[in-house]
Amino acid sequence: MEPVMKTITIIVTLLLLMLPKSEQTDSVYQYELNLINGQKISLSEFEGDVLLIVNTASECGYTRQYSGLQNIYDQYSEKGFKVLGFPANNFGGQEPGTDEEIAQFCEMNFGVSFPLFSRVSVKGEDQHPLFTMLTNIENPDFTGDISWNFEKFLIDRNGNLVRRFKSNVEPDSEELSSALNSLL
Repeated sequence: MEPVMKTITIIVTLLLLMLPKSEQTDSVYQYELNLINGQKISLSEFEGDVLLIVNTASECGYTRQYSGLQNIYDQYSEKGFKVLGFPANNFGGQEPGTDEEIAQFCEMNFGVSFPLFSRVSVKGEDQHPLFTMLTNIENPDFTGDISWNFEKFLIDRNGNLVRRFKSNVEPDSEELSSALNSLL
C-alpha cells in the first residue's frame, strides 16, 4: 500500500503545480506604511475588510469628496468597510502641508475619522510600491498611472483590486455604491 500512496502523492503534487496561477498574486496586505500620526501599520490589519484606497489632496477641486468618503465610511463601516486616505502632492502641489496640518485640515473641515496615512507619492519615480501595484493590476476599469487626486481603488476582503474609479466618480455615486454593495 505504501508505494500506491507515494504514487498518489506525486500525482496530486504534479497536478497542483500544473494549475494556472492567479493573475493577481499580490495583495495590499503585503505593505507597511505610516499612519498620518507616524504610527507604522501593516495593511494586513485590514484583512477581511472591503477597502476603498484613495489618493487625496487638501487644495484640489475634488477635496470636497472628503465629505462623501466620510459619509460612506460611516454608512458601511459596521459591515466591514474602510476608507484609507493617502495624501499625495503629485498633482499641482495640491497637498503641500505636513502630516499634522493635513490631519488637522481633514478633521476640522470634513470630520474625517477614517484612517489617513502619511503623505506618499502615487506617481513618478518615487511612487510608493503600493500604488505601483495598484496601477498595474488588470481590472475591469483601467490600468496605468493615476491621472489626478481622488482616484479610488476598491479592494475585496482578500486584498485584491476589483474596481478602479477616476477622480470625477463621487464616493456616493451609483457606480461606486453598486460596486461596494456587491462586496459587502
